[in-house]
Amino acid sequence: MIQNLSKLAVIGAGKMGETLIKALIEAKILAAGQIVATAKHAHRVEEVTARLGVPATLDNRAAVSEAEVILLGVKPQALREVLAEIKPVIRSDQLVISIAASATTAFIERHLEKSAPVVRTMPNTPALVGAGMTALCRGAHANDEHLARARQIFDAVGRTVIVDEKYMDAVTALSASGPAYIYVILESLAEGGLKVGLPRQVATELAAQMCLGAAKMVLETGAHPALLKDAVTTPAGCTIDGILQLEEGGLRVTLIKAVVEATRRATQLIES
Repeated sequence: MIQNLSKLAVIGAGKMGETLIKALIEAKILAAGQIVATAKHAHRVEEVTARLGVPATLDNRAAVSEAEVILLGVKPQALREVLAEIKPVIRSDQLVISIAASATTAFIERHLEKSAPVVRTMPNTPALVGAGMTALCRGAHANDEHLARARQIFDAVGRTVIVDEKYMDAVTALSASGPAYIYVILESLAEGGLKVGLPRQVATELAAQMCLGAAKMVLETGAHPALLKDAVTTPAGCTIDGILQLEEGGLRVTLIKAVVEATRRATQLIES
């Protein structure tokens, strides 16, 4: 259980909000009755209640007023409007957690016009299967206890890491956008398998499990990816021929540029 937390409000229970609610309930970190969710449309309110068994409402202010922790699950473009809506009922003893890309803690604090503690987070979509990666940072009024409380919520859907806020746009580009890059790579590898005669389903399963295993090797051994690559690449073997093709095709540089460009874009999703 999260210490001294009796009510969590999830404002904007989209995919990520719903994922977090489900994970918190299944892990018995919070009971369904300790969570209230909001949505923009009535049909979505009904869906959330039916699927998750938590009370849901269209009224953001009502949800916020009775909660100790508020999770802002809205898109960056809608954040300013939501902050203006809940500003009159926010108290300085409530913890505000945001998952909105690009929105700084200073932006949220400024628009709330309160000294409420704010923690900014950036989860990613593998949280849907309990394999998420979430980076967290704290705002001017948040302390270590606030950060730990926020971290416990996201620990329910995968790994977490604390970073300085200056890195959050880069985190967005690498960790949050990164699954899309991996899906392109995975799809391409499977297509390569198809080209050399493997059935599509077999090729896709081989590629997916290989990506999963390779990532697990990095996380569990702590070894640098280059060392793990060298362990696979034997002299005059087939792997080095494949790596030569990757280098000639510019895969390494292309992926680096993808992260750099996505970082640039992440700074522009919301106006200051």
